[in-house]
Amino acid sequence: MALAVEGLVCIRGERQLFSDVNFRLAAGEALLLRGPNGSGKSSLLRLLAGFLPAASGHVLRDEEARLFYVGHQDAVKPQLSTEDNLVFWARLLGLDDAEARGQSIAALEAAGLSRQRRLPGRYLSAGQKRRLALSRLLIAPADLWLLDEPTNALDTAAVAWLGGVLAAHRARGGVVILASHVDVPLPDARRLDLPEGRLS
Repeated sequence: MALAVEGLVCIRGERQLFSDVNFRLAAGEALLLRGPNGSGKSSLLRLLAGFLPAASGHVLRDEEARLFYVGHQDAVKPQLSTEDNLVFWARLLGLDDAEARGQSIAALEAAGLSRQRRLPGRYLSAGQKRRLALSRLLIAPADLWLLDEPTNALDTAAVAWLGGVLAAHRARGGVVILASHVDVPLPDARRLDLPEGRLS
């Protein structure tokens, strides 16, 4: 999987957030987005996901490549159990009932949420809701992961778990683009500082 971004410019309302953003990522690589609030990190992720139009520039990726986006909102349905939240998502991806249930149970176990399987979403803590949102990564068959502040509300153990998930994805040739204000276990990641578009 390869991704190329060329001359990307983002304007929201009357304000230009960033301009002339350029980078290329090959299979197994990761990019860490850094910058102050309002610098355009979330907008860049949403633009890469296709949720926002670019003012100019191009995003080029393999035609067969699939992407998965995790934003600020955990998208947990409060009336559904923790397990049924994940099963609902798995069914949206086209899995049949048995496969959706089996993969959801396995993902919850990996995320440390087995004990909360039957608990309605409204009773989950902020950290548990975040782990539930991230556990979808274990089900979604995507090549490119776009993650916006994924460590929000996570404790040290959960951050370490996420680091393992990211490492396994990259080992399979997956690509990660991640925005964060804090340190994330993402070794050898390149860094893009916004709004300057400085790449390192």
